[in-house]
Amino acid sequence: MAEKPTKLYQADVYMKEWDARVIQTIPVGSDGSSIQVILDRTAFFPEGGGQSCDTGFMNGFRVVDVQEAGEAIVHTLTADATGDSGSDASPDFLKIGDTVHCTLDWDRRFDNMQRHCGEHILSGIFYARCGGVNRGFHMGADYMTIDISLEEDPTDPDTPRPEAIDMDLALECEARANQVVWSDAPVTVFRFDERDQVSGLPLRKALAFDEDISIVCVGSPENASDCVACCGTHPASAGQVGLIKIYKVENYKGMFRIYFEAGARALSDYDRKHDLLSALANDHSSSIDDLPDVIRAQENQIAELKNELHQLKASLIDRECAALDSLLADCSEPLLRYSLRDFSLDDVFTLAKRYMGKPGPLLLLYAPRQTSYILVSGGEPKCGALVREYASFYKGKGGGNDVSARSIFTSEEDALLFADLLAKHLK
Repeated sequence: MAEKPTKLYQADVYMKEWDARVIQTIPVGSDGSSIQVILDRTAFFPEGGGQSCDTGFMNGFRVVDVQEAGEAIVHTLTADATGDSGSDASPDFLKIGDTVHCTLDWDRRFDNMQRHCGEHILSGIFYARCGGVNRGFHMGADYMTIDISLEEDPTDPDTPRPEAIDMDLALECEARANQVVWSDAPVTVFRFDERDQVSGLPLRKALAFDEDISIVCVGSPENASDCVACCGTHPASAGQVGLIKIYKVENYKGMFRIYFEAGARALSDYDRKHDLLSALANDHSSSIDDLPDVIRAQENQIAELKNELHQLKASLIDRECAALDSLLADCSEPLLRYSLRDFSLDDVFTLAKRYMGKPGPLLLLYAPRQTSYILVSGGEPKCGALVREYASFYKGKGGGNDVSARSIFTSEEDALLFADLLAKHLK
């Protein structure tokens, strides 16, 4: 078994470069494109505690994954040698006993530190304000979530436990969390070999394990904003989190799922949404502050126009129906064609409903804009059957039932040929 490695990230989360000795290599796959390496010491944080792993380079080879396997920390390297060394050798060039130079992807590490510490602060505030226990934590690509269960009494004096977490309460907790960030409270990690050594710390959650315990405390133990067991990496002070922003709250399996972001990601989200609002405001010749009123006024105007359009369409349909009724009264043929040039297909269908199931000739209502027909009858002939049997002759598609059907064509010529064929068929 490989020797237990020194976890450099526990001693210094700000370490970006270091040298280490290879103590084991494990080939991966048969094409030689990757290899797993175990070092005697590493600052690469392995995936765990809801936090993704660190990445970076080892002798110029890209480190793409880091996992714990028992007491060992396993680094997966690829043959993509794009690091500082410029090496073009395959990863199996690394041998047991070699000294390697490691470089951390610091942007990724600090992003994880900001986000994870932001989660601690926000969870601590929900616990203090609401008696809310964090029963689930996820660091996603686009946002983080915590699942808060209201099951304990708040630690804040004179604040009864709420029955639910709505957005107003969530934003109150967000404001309190940001006050902790702006106070630049210290973030301290206490490490203990055994459970019995942990005493005097105001833990938010009971310990779930008995040895190799790390307790992260935001603020002093006497006045902690949060204090909980955690194996992740965190900045030395809350001020480095920068910003915590809650996006939404939803009910989730009897709990309340809080969507939020922290650090540079929260600022980036603000920048993106500010740019979007600025662009919308410019499009509406408005300031951002006046934009809601401008949009509301436009929505009211659109609603009025829709109502006016509806009335005009109804009037137009009545006029066309009157003309059609006159033609039907004089029609002695088994089929009557009627073109509605200014109508959409949906409008034609609205008109057609007035004639569905009524006795008389087969109505072929044509919508030129969509080169389509609505077929209407009293049930004989069967409209759907006619479309299924004859429309495909002219590259048409459609379907329907006995009293109505639609048929759509790729050209007006094909649509007219379909109508001629039906006329011949019915005669």
